[in-house]
Amino acid sequence: MTASSDTFTHSIFRIYGCFFCLRAYALRNRTGGIMPLTALKLFKNLSDETRLGIVLLLRELGELCVCDFCTALDESQPKISRHLAMLRESGLLLDRKQGKWVHYRLSPHIPSWAAQVIEQAWLSQQDDVQAIARKLASANCSGSGKAVCI
Repeated sequence: MTASSDTFTHSIFRIYGCFFCLRAYALRNRTGGIMPLTALKLFKNLSDETRLGIVLLLRELGELCVCDFCTALDESQPKISRHLAMLRESGLLLDRKQGKWVHYRLSPHIPSWAAQVIEQAWLSQQDDVQAIARKLASANCSGSGKAVCI
């Protein structure tokens, strides 16, 4: 390792704060992007009630914006945004910006085994997810075609 790369490593370590974060940074950069989805990563993401709700709502409705999730899951915008970022970084979600809104959808690049896990989770919670989807539709958020998201 050269002196300049050693200095760079130490500065990254100071930014990220721990060896494990530094290792994740190095792995991410070495592979040129997001690490492949593993079973452990999928189940860690789905083990949180909010993240599971987000994934199941996207399975039901296709694409939603942050305010839709806030309304449907009755959570604050910062909390929803934090969970969406985790799901996006793991490769489960894709986002697109439209004006001041950010819309999220399930990634079409999810491995088939992971899509089957999500499908089975959705089937087991289908009635609850559809009830939340109805609640969302009656809230006049972006799902109804009205741009009232903030």
